[in-house]
Amino acid sequence: MLILGIDTSCDDTSAAIVENGCRIISNVVSSQSEIHAKYGGIVPELASRRHIEMIIPVVDEALSQAGVRLDDLAAVAVCHGPGLIGSLLVGCSYAKAACYARGIPLVAVNHLEGHILSVFLGESAPEFPFLSLVVSGGHTSLYVAEDFGSYRELGRTRDDAAGEAYDKVSKLLGLGYPGGPLIDSLAAMGDPDALEFPRAYLPESLDFSFSGLKTSVLNHLHHRTQKTASAGPLPQKEVQDIAASFQKAVVDVLVRKTEWAIKRQGVSRVSLAGGVSANRSLRDRMKAMASERGVEAFIPPVPLCTDNAAMIAAAGYHRARRNEYAGLELNPRAYLPL
Repeated sequence: MLILGIDTSCDDTSAAIVENGCRIISNVVSSQSEIHAKYGGIVPELASRRHIEMIIPVVDEALSQAGVRLDDLAAVAVCHGPGLIGSLLVGCSYAKAACYARGIPLVAVNHLEGHILSVFLGESAPEFPFLSLVVSGGHTSLYVAEDFGSYRELGRTRDDAAGEAYDKVSKLLGLGYPGGPLIDSLAAMGDPDALEFPRAYLPESLDFSFSGLKTSVLNHLHHRTQKTASAGPLPQKEVQDIAASFQKAVVDVLVRKTEWAIKRQGVSRVSLAGGVSANRSLRDRMKAMASERGVEAFIPPVPLCTDNAAMIAAAGYHRARRNEYAGLELNPRAYLPL
């Protein structure tokens, strides 16, 4: 069963062809990072306009690389939320038009489900049930995946997502956008114990909070400026130490919360998904924690951590198998709980 996946939930235009929910035949991603870098973050209007320009060539390229036509598809799976509403509209409009024109079934996929099921596109996949930490620029949540299409939320961020905190701290340090890879690279050369930033463990729940950590970095920079009476650029070593200390605080919370969830739920398998799961420190610490607890860890390859259409196609396959099709009245939703 060949599924065309389409994802335009944020700032990447992506299309993929996936066979039987696990074999990637093509996965094309057009990034907009250069467009948004000058603004230090995503500008929704610019993102949606770029999607309009790229959706047709990206889908055509995915079909071409796979050597298939639209008529060869069993279904078209499109991300209809959550995400930027203007961006989602482009992908949904294209998918509905293609399905209407060629008589192809349409499948609506939740972006978060796509991230959870991205682990089934790797070399090895977990058995159900498994714990999934989805951590990205817009989401930081813990789920128990009980089966395909059945997910139970254990906790979520109460304010900033982890990836959002990375981008904001990167902007404070004058590093640019996207912040995650930049801070990860600098942190590798810094001292993670140079500064003691707070960890909001919220021991009464499995929720997350990163706004206080972001504010702590801001306050540190303000106090430093007042103390030195200088508003000039920070020395490179100091930037590296701040990046390393900030990253350690984020990773400590993510790993500790996941460990608590493993204990409370009694699961023996854990997965990591979302853009921040490409972070080297988080990947290493999560694997080490899982090994210490005798738990299997499943982490997708880095290209499948960030937004991509292959994960949408994988999720769409399992919904198509259950005949869970959408009508042409499908509308995108900026907020869409899983």
